[in-house]
Order: sequence, then structure tokens, then C-alpha cells
Amino acid sequence: MSQDNLAKLECTECHGINYYSHRNKKAIKERLELKKYCNKCKQHTAHKETK
Repeated sequence: MSQDNLAKLECTECHGINYYSHRNKKAIKERLELKKYCNKCKQHTAHKETK
């Protein structure tokens, strides 16, 4: 994966970084927000993109 397109997804509940994804920064201007499973919370929570 290219480092400049890499996005860290952080859990909004426990603030743990659980997933890494990539996005096209030219096509998608806003930050990603996906509903993913968090191993620390043991439930599906919203994960937001961090810096």
C-alpha cells in the first residue's frame, strides 16, 4: 500500500487503532467513517479516520 493514501481507522469508543485502509484523496475530500468490529469493545462501533 502506498503510504500517502494510507488511512488509520480509530474506534470512537475506546480510541484504539484497529484497521488500516486506503482512499483516493482527490476523489474523497472528507474523512472516512465506517462501522467496523472492535476487538477491544467486543462490538460493532463507528471507526473514524485519523491523521
